Amino acid sequence: MGFSQALSGLNAAKSNLDVLGNNIANSQTVGFKSSNTQFADVFANADVGLGTQVSAVLQDFSAGNLEATDRELDLAISGNGFFRFEQGGEAVYSRNGQLTMDADGYLVNAQGAKVMGYGLSDPDDPFSEMVAGGQPEVLNVPGDIMPASATNQVDAVYNLDASIDETNNAIKETAKVQTAGGEQELDYHYSNSFTVYDSLGNPRNVTAYYEKTGQNTWQGKVAIDGYYDASGENDFSINFAEGGSLLTGEDGIIGVAGNAGTGRAANITFEADELGGEAADLNFEMALAGTTQFANDSTASSLTQNGYTSGAMVGITVEDDGTIMRNFANEESVAAGQIAMASFVNPEGLQAAGDNAWVATTASGPELVGKPGEGVLGSISSGAVETSNVDMASELVDMIVAQRAYQANSQTIKIEDELLQSAVNLR
Repeated sequence: MGFSQALSGLNAAKSNLDVLGNNIANSQTVGFKSSNTQFADVFANADVGLGTQVSAVLQDFSAGNLEATDRELDLAISGNGFFRFEQGGEAVYSRNGQLTMDADGYLVNAQGAKVMGYGLSDPDDPFSEMVAGGQPEVLNVPGDIMPASATNQVDAVYNLDASIDETNNAIKETAKVQTAGGEQELDYHYSNSFTVYDSLGNPRNVTAYYEKTGQNTWQGKVAIDGYYDASGENDFSINFAEGGSLLTGEDGIIGVAGNAGTGRAANITFEADELGGEAADLNFEMALAGTTQFANDSTASSLTQNGYTSGAMVGITVEDDGTIMRNFANEESVAAGQIAMASFVNPEGLQAAGDNAWVATTASGPELVGKPGEGVLGSISSGAVETSNVDMASELVDMIVAQRAYQANSQTIKIEDELLQSAVNLR
């Protein structure tokens, strides 16, 4: 009977060495999870056991170290969860986020599996809103050129010099502008220029002229590319309280008033023929909330506008929450989707499928899908990979122990053979 026990020990030790060898072979595999061998003794209604057997090979899903690569599409999970891929028509899960973008705009790993997540609300509109949750789908990054967007909002914050004497015409400056009736002169105390964009993406130079016309009162006039609408429809007034802030009424700020606007903003319109005839009418709201009148030099402390010209896609970035941002040559960025992640009640129940992937089983339980950084799911680190969690020193020590076990079981067979030989020699 000793032969069978020793043979079971040899088989178990060999299986252990196979597991250890696989761990060591994958010590440099990104996202790899090491395994360990569990043994159980064998009894069959006897006082002496029948040896040992391998009861299970369990994987260790503890996190590996994150290693920076500075490559934008190298993604690592900081915390729990798995990337969700589609491979061969089924969902597979991986901790390896080394991705590339193929010619069709899919984000794939080295095996061609496509990463999944939440896409755009309108598949026919590459600039539609991103879907918030739902069933994950294969993500695609459209490479369409971003169309131009006309400016419809300008936010400006000024300080207009309260010390100016509006009755002293000598301190006024004069600008020459073009009107429908010819050249005209505009008097002003302060001017400021900025760029807006028409419907075709053409940059247009807007100059706002501010003239102090009375106590705590200024008049604003706007010209575009040197053209001024002499009808006064774009003119507006700015009224300040004695404390230097915009005048406030019972219904809120009413400092901006006149033909062009009331409240916080002036409404500016230039018709197509005033822009040259090719672009559509340009309408934008010029918000002046926060503008003050103090006895300091007139200046613009901030000025932003929301228009832009068209632009080709120049690259993509992935944010911590998995949002894939398309970056365009016009310095705008638009989301193309959001990478989804999955977690399992019992990740040790996942079945290894090779190629750095696992598939769900009954033992693992169903997947719990969500957005990175929500609930138990970790966040995504771009420009990094998760290294294998194999502890090389520990594996080498375990290999020595497994080798000794194999040798000891071999020795048992040798002794049994010698005993049998001695029994034969008794004849």
